[in-house]
Amino acid sequence: MSGTFVGMPAFPQAAREAVGNTTLRGNLRHATHTIRDKRARAVAELDDWAALREAGKQIKDHTLRHLDRYLVQVEEAVTVAGGTVHWAADADEANEIVARLVQETGESEVVKVKSMATQEIALNEALEARGIHAYETDLAELIVQLGKDRPSHILVPAIHRNRGEIRDIFRSEMGEWGRPAPEGLTDTPAELAEAARLHLREKFLRAKVGISGANFVVAETGTLVVVESEGNGRMCLTLPETLISVVGIEKIVPRWQDLEVFLQTLPRSSTAERMNPYTSMWTGTTGEDGPRTFHLVLLDNGRTDTLADEVGRQALRCIRCSACLNVCPVYERAGGHAYGSVYPGPIGAILSPQLRGTGSEIDASLPYASSLCGACYEVCPVAIDIPEVLVHLRERVVQGGPAVRGGNRVVLKPAKGHAAERAAMRAAQWAFTHPGALRTGQRLASRTRRLHPRTLPGPGRAWSGTRDLPAVPAEPFRDWWQRTRGGKGGAK
Repeated sequence: MSGTFVGMPAFPQAAREAVGNTTLRGNLRHATHTIRDKRARAVAELDDWAALREAGKQIKDHTLRHLDRYLVQVEEAVTVAGGTVHWAADADEANEIVARLVQETGESEVVKVKSMATQEIALNEALEARGIHAYETDLAELIVQLGKDRPSHILVPAIHRNRGEIRDIFRSEMGEWGRPAPEGLTDTPAELAEAARLHLREKFLRAKVGISGANFVVAETGTLVVVESEGNGRMCLTLPETLISVVGIEKIVPRWQDLEVFLQTLPRSSTAERMNPYTSMWTGTTGEDGPRTFHLVLLDNGRTDTLADEVGRQALRCIRCSACLNVCPVYERAGGHAYGSVYPGPIGAILSPQLRGTGSEIDASLPYASSLCGACYEVCPVAIDIPEVLVHLRERVVQGGPAVRGGNRVVLKPAKGHAAERAAMRAAQWAFTHPGALRTGQRLASRTRRLHPRTLPGPGRAWSGTRDLPAVPAEPFRDWWQRTRGGKGGAK
């Protein structure tokens, strides 16, 4: 998987720099609290939310168990409907396919619907290297692109920017990309939106090629679904003569009826709306409406490897709602850039290390970018147990062990810098499997508790520098239990 932000340090260092940015923290705090409060009210309107959540989980798990069958069904249905299906094992292959398809049209410009998959594979950069200009049309993605920035949120990529910053970006950069910003542009939301609308309209009307992702692909009909709130997606999906959709293989649902569940849970979890303002669906091509040529690029790029992990595969249920980001105390303070991936927040902390592996410094650090408070699991509309996967990946980082990479079974080496942690865990394992030694150690700790330091020495200072060491009780629990018969009698 490409898509790592070049030059990004490991999460602890990036987060340490981010928390010192008071403007960033203010922007994030205001935005995430607003979104999550609205989401809570929208979810509370449904008496059967828990049942919908469980249904979404079951549909996704069923699809993943039978993904081989449903992928073939998608290819057959899309082909019958007039589309062409391409298979991409990795980012390089996907970029090569898309670039070739664009070049075959003779065009040098494309308009894009917001797509996490194309960001994951760094498609814009790959097209630019071929002399093809890709224009983002989602408002937040436009802000990021004009500002030569990186996305920091799944749903609101420019969440780290305030209105004043956006105004300045529009004033200075729009003219370099097309229609310039209006004279005297202010930072009022209506004026900013109108400036973006005028800038993008000429691109919509001129573009002959559109590129999209998809929120869902229905296997039984070959139908693709894009949900969005601005109408830019509808323009990109209907006006160009050629449409190319790059879709991760995990986005499949078996039946049309399954959309009933996700079209209720996704908008409430993401934008706190009862339904998305624009839900666009298309099945192949027709001779009368929409693009005349349709290509579907099915992207693996580490997903099959993730599917092989019985614990980690639940990350593939993700429907990209971003609810987990909006409740995460770590994301709120560190922001999305610290994760070094297009997938920030709790879901990124478990998805990126599985798609890319844990060999790099930043990917080895991502499973630790969490307090394990569990808020992410509580709000996930498909019940991904993110804390469980985080602990699972931490074990992989520290201990290494068997995994699947590139479709091959391998044995991963432990990541560097965790020797002390491994030694501590092995010592704990030995102690817990030798009750006599554990009992002796507990009694010794209780009797010497007055001599215990307030902070840990050596590498332990990083932990105790921000936490109080737990106080050791006057006697071990086992001794208390034996002395008092579990509190039912004995010495007072």
